[in-house]
Amino acid sequence: MADLNFEKLEKRAPEALQAQTLTAVVLALGSNYHAETYLPIVREHLAALGEMQLSSAFQNPDFTATLALPKPDYTNQCVYLSLKSSTTLQKLQQVLKQFECDCHRQRSTERSLPIKKVTMDIDILLVNVGLSKNSLSKNETSKWVVMSDRYPFKAHEKTGIEELITTGFLGS
Repeated sequence: MADLNFEKLEKRAPEALQAQTLTAVVLALGSNYHAETYLPIVREHLAALGEMQLSSAFQNPDFTATLALPKPDYTNQCVYLSLKSSTTLQKLQQVLKQFECDCHRQRSTERSLPIKKVTMDIDILLVNVGLSKNSLSKNETSKWVVMSDRYPFKAHEKTGIEELITTGFLGS
């Protein structure tokens, strides 16, 4: 994956991938409220799902902040997670939403406030989908697919993914 070109990867809407079998994912974690507490909690939960590698954590300003309405910075980090048990995108999304809830994320409260306190946000950026067995090799094959609702990647997401590729933890 070291020569990965995001623009050439297939992009699919999450709705089109719900029943797909996933073997690995790249996630974006974000928190603008007590990140030092909630990032370790979610990383521990993710570690129970499989082998993971982390990018550096980046502190970024909230792009919706203005001089009139300053907002807290986000701490963001990318995670490569090789799942110990393959699962569907739909099931993984449910698990990740529960992890956000375990970090006391309250989406209904966030919507009503001008400054959102986001304890934990987990977004799926890339998925490694299992394909049918190849008749020639009789091995199951897989490919990376970009979640179209997340592309183009934000600068910190692209930087985190590239760091994971450079360190050799994103395999095809």
